Amino acid sequence: MGAYILRRLALIIPTLIGIMLLNFIIVQAAPGGPIEQFIAEMEGHGGSALARAGGGGGSEVAAGSGDSRGSRGIPPELLKELEVMYGFDKPPHERFLKMLGDYATFDFGDSFYRDRSVIELIIDKMPVSISLGLWSTLIIYLISIPLGIRKAVTDGSRFDVWTSSMIVVGYAIPGFLFAFLLIVLFAGGTYFDFFPLRGLTSPNWEELNWYQKIVDYFWHLTLPVTANVIGGFATLTLLTKNSFLDEIGKQYVVTARAKGLEERRVLYGHVFRNAMLIVIASLPGVLVALFFTGSLLIEVIFSLDGLGLLGFEAALNRDYPVIFGTLFIFTLMGLILKLISDITYVLVDPRIDFESREG
Repeated sequence: MGAYILRRLALIIPTLIGIMLLNFIIVQAAPGGPIEQFIAEMEGHGGSALARAGGGGGSEVAAGSGDSRGSRGIPPELLKELEVMYGFDKPPHERFLKMLGDYATFDFGDSFYRDRSVIELIIDKMPVSISLGLWSTLIIYLISIPLGIRKAVTDGSRFDVWTSSMIVVGYAIPGFLFAFLLIVLFAGGTYFDFFPLRGLTSPNWEELNWYQKIVDYFWHLTLPVTANVIGGFATLTLLTKNSFLDEIGKQYVVTARAKGLEERRVLYGHVFRNAMLIVIASLPGVLVALFFTGSLLIEVIFSLDGLGLLGFEAALNRDYPVIFGTLFIFTLMGLILKLISDITYVLVDPRIDFESREG
């Protein structure tokens, strides 16, 4: 297993380079870079944008083009200054190689628009996304696995049909629409005003004692996590049920029952280990989706300043250091989580040997 882990860790490097290169080429070809936006702002707001050009440094890791259809009438020396400011005075391949060198030391440069380093922004926004992702994942697994097992054991019963109807409704309603429904019902939208609408803490957070802070934190987290759980809960419940149904019908289960083993021992001593493999395999995807993609609209709707909102605003503003910095970290975390998933496979079922399969 040790050699397999080392090989997988070594493969992370070329995988990261390939993903970064592909996205670099896509962004390189996309119109509307930061210089074009700067010129548009300067033409619309006059001297305020010109003042920006005179100060502040830029990151040279960005990809993009300094050419602009809106640059007519702009002094050439100003365009040259903008290119140097945003790092576009170098050819694309030099920018990409420099970006890889900087990222090897986790130097992601500075944001074009926030006057802060990318790593500071990510660290600042990380707690919000971690809060949403971890609590959502925990609740999804605590509900979905027992419910999926119960549905498999009682397949075709009233309980199975009734819960399946609820799951279909939950799967059909996107999380962000469910978030709007929760706001209308419980956040002062139309009916009740039980929960806050913005942020993860109250304005008087510093004045609260420790247990009031805990209550306040979960009070703010209730609606966003509930909205975030809906889609993942439905998918994982059906995955668990189908996985258990597939295992229950196999010969070793029939043999165990024929030997007189208790149903509970058959279910949790034999079926559970095999059926949970596919559920464990889905964990990295669930975590990545909840941390970085699935919570985007939830963060926007509930005004939660997390990584999803940071990446969305960076894409709109063409803030390339933030775009590539967050992409690098998200990809690295996804690859590591996938490796952890494989290791967990072996812990759950020692019969699995990835090294012999690769050999």
